[in-house]
Amino acid sequence: MEAPVPPPQEHPPRPRSHTVTTTSSSFTANLSASSSTLAYDREFLRTLPGLLMVLGLLVWTLIAGTEYFLYPAFGWVMFVAVFYWVLTVFFLIIYMTMTYTRIPQVPWTTVGLCFNGSAFILYLIAAIVDASSVTKELDSHNYNSWAASSFFAFVVTSCYAGNTYFSFISWRSRTLQ
Repeated sequence: MEAPVPPPQEHPPRPRSHTVTTTSSSFTANLSASSSTLAYDREFLRTLPGLLMVLGLLVWTLIAGTEYFLYPAFGWVMFVAVFYWVLTVFFLIIYMTMTYTRIPQVPWTTVGLCFNGSAFILYLIAAIVDASSVTKELDSHNYNSWAASSFFAFVVTSCYAGNTYFSFISWRSRTLQ
């Protein structure tokens, strides 16, 4: 004979509360409070990093207006110029909106030093490649644009060198404290 199966026990329903309690994490509360006011630093555009954005734009627009893709050397210059211009715009937005003050976990002085140092080295190589590739024999139609891009590549290189120096001074003073 089979054992009888006990009937399922029914529990009486619990009374429902008419109040709803919610909790929010302090991170969410702080984030919403800090994002409601967006700071804007207009004076940053008058600094060396602000000037870099305009000069970097000149380098790649002068090359982009030519048949640079026919010559690998100008392709390299174009890559470096566009890559660092995009990153510079990214950092420009971060510094203009003072976002770096809201993300203290990021070591901004180290990030700035690495960014400016790598930009200086790669822009120096790109400027030398650009200057050594400019000849009237290649394409006299694009000669002036290439010569101007070479000049501005060296100007941007010197700006990144200055930024690297100041980033190093800032980084060094933070690590010594």
